[in-house]
Amino acid sequence: MDNAQPLEEEVYDMSGACLALILCVTKAREGSKADLAALERMFQKLGFESTMKRDPTAQQFQEELDKFREAMESRTDPISCAFVVLMAHGSEGLLKGEDEQMVELDDLFEVLNNKNCRALRAKPKVYIVQACRGEQRDPGETISGDEIRMIIKESPKTIPTYTDALHIYSTVEGYISYRHDKNGSYFIQTLVDVFTELKGPILELLTEVTRRMAEGEIVQEGKARKVNPEIQSTLRKQLYLQ
Repeated sequence: MDNAQPLEEEVYDMSGACLALILCVTKAREGSKADLAALERMFQKLGFESTMKRDPTAQQFQEELDKFREAMESRTDPISCAFVVLMAHGSEGLLKGEDEQMVELDDLFEVLNNKNCRALRAKPKVYIVQACRGEQRDPGETISGDEIRMIIKESPKTIPTYTDALHIYSTVEGYISYRHDKNGSYFIQTLVDVFTELKGPILELLTEVTRRMAEGEIVQEGKARKVNPEIQSTLRKQLYLQ
């Protein structure tokens, strides 16, 4: 007899303000304007207050995130959730600013963690990173996957510094991220379609993003390529955007 009990669903409170910061290098990144338009449409539909900065330098990536945090800390109304969208050329762990200088992703992620941003303490922080993470190209393989279930016990008095964060990368470590020079990036366009068309917990929506991208095919230099996003989550509860 199976005596396993179903998990009791806990959800993040989304009744407060939902904010988004979009930092996008458009220089030498044809198609990025289509991504920006799609993201603006998505955040508007989801009821997010969004701020956009085009062509930030490496230093401005950091400065704009600091300003974003300071603006949240100075608000008197409650904040429920924050999205940060980072779009640029890059390599593993790095983004290239408009000035061709590099900024470390870990430094950007640190700004809003539970230690450094009181306004978002125990609140969901979602990072969307549209950037290459290397030069490898995936021709595709016949694959099968296993589901891994993890249950994390939470303390009633304290929370870890790095919980309540969701990092969504447009590609896996070491691989190229594809962008069409007119239609925008495969990842951003698919993500916007799923987030605006469907309802459900964000991790289920991201599974659908991954499925759609995995079923698609990109032709580059006459060769078929495959690409899929990578999701890293320390969320403690279910996050519903709609």
